[in-house]
Amino acid sequence: MSSKRLSVVVTRRLPDAVETRLKELFDVRLRDSDDPMTQAELIDAVKEADVLVPTVTDRIDAGLIGQAGERLRLIANFGAGVDHIDVDTARSRGILVSNTPGVVTEDTADMVMALMLSVTRRIPEGLSVMQTGDWEGWAPTAFLGGRLGGRRLGILGMGRIGQAVARRAKAFGMQIHYHNRRRLRPEIEDALEATYWESLDQMVARMDILSVNCPHTPSTFHLLNARRLKLLKPSAVIVNTSRGEVIDENALTRMLKAGELAGAGLDVYEHGHRGNPELRNMPNVVMLPHMGSATQEGRLEMGEKVIINVKTFADGHRPPDQVVPAML
Repeated sequence: MSSKRLSVVVTRRLPDAVETRLKELFDVRLRDSDDPMTQAELIDAVKEADVLVPTVTDRIDAGLIGQAGERLRLIANFGAGVDHIDVDTARSRGILVSNTPGVVTEDTADMVMALMLSVTRRIPEGLSVMQTGDWEGWAPTAFLGGRLGGRRLGILGMGRIGQAVARRAKAFGMQIHYHNRRRLRPEIEDALEATYWESLDQMVARMDILSVNCPHTPSTFHLLNARRLKLLKPSAVIVNTSRGEVIDENALTRMLKAGELAGAGLDVYEHGHRGNPELRNMPNVVMLPHMGSATQEGRLEMGEKVIINVKTFADGHRPPDQVVPAML
């Protein structure tokens, strides 16, 4: 397929450098506003495009793919997660799907540590007092939190991001534990000084901090349900930078309100950007607007991967980051 005639539709605003390069290479339709496309706009896009470049805010389900025109042959996702795309339906229609793996690893792991520190050291509470001018000076018992060193960290999902979290947590003197679909190779476990738990229930019950770093799939939906959350110690903290659907958010909210958990650091929510309103007023909960991968460097690298995937496809080859069922 000739890249000169390749029609590419981008669903959200991307960094200027990425958009400029896309315009140089393809017949691209960019998004003027930074609002998500409506369903009608998405339908128009899949009908006219050879390549669709969506983001996590776009639901590319079977119904939408069913309305795609004969031209659509690649969905080049701007992001690593593809749970918003019906990859099986796309594949049945002969449409390839690519993503941008590995780009957000270090940035997301940094955010995990930031959330851990924010909750355990009560940083938002201190910030609020300073911003309102209510600080009355240092006191021996004011804003007492807890140190990370020596705490047991349980990592749910030990892929790229989970391992990056483990490396950072190890430097803080934390004890590393993990549960994963597959046990890591011995040399990786040894390097991370990580203990594998085959039973998620047994691990959860013994951790001081639990970090969620697994993708959202049918098997991980509400993996941390009410029963499993009840296994956590009342002094435990939970951090989620992965996908909100992994946690039963209503059950988590009830436990936090009842004092059955010490705190939570959340960057993602079960119902998109609509986190449970009751969480917003809890001093032991830190809520962020899906900022885990939000660095200038990360966004540019994501754009570069999208361009490589589309250009490779335009040149008649399979995109290097093609998503296949074994990856899901």
